[in-house]
Amino acid sequence: MSTKSTKPEEKGFFEKVKETIEEFWEGTKDTAEDIKDKAEDKFDEVKKAVTAKKATATKKVTAAKRTVAVKAEDVSAKAKTAAKSVKAKADSKVKAVTAKAKADTAGAKKTVAAKTAVAKKKAVAH
Repeated sequence: MSTKSTKPEEKGFFEKVKETIEEFWEGTKDTAEDIKDKAEDKFDEVKKAVTAKKATATKKVTAAKRTVAVKAEDVSAKAKTAAKSVKAKADSKVKAVTAKAKADTAGAKKTVAAKTAVAKKKAVAH
């Protein structure tokens, strides 16, 4: 008979933490890219609208360009703010998970150290 277990190996605690952090990071990057794409699309739409108005009246187009520029800046600023917000949330979650991992590890180390000390005392006593 084989002494090897037929069960699949379980991932360790730190591998799970690492995977969780990677998932947060990937989600943050995907969200930032989506926001950037939407901002670019909106800018292109506004740009096309300005070009269409240009043929009708020069004064109106000049005013529209200013409006479009301001709106584009607003959209860009909102996208950047949203991306920063998502990144900040992900960073805080990563820090929380890491802190919990450190706390769990410290507790485990203390428990192992205490058990080792008790075992040494028993061994010395015998």
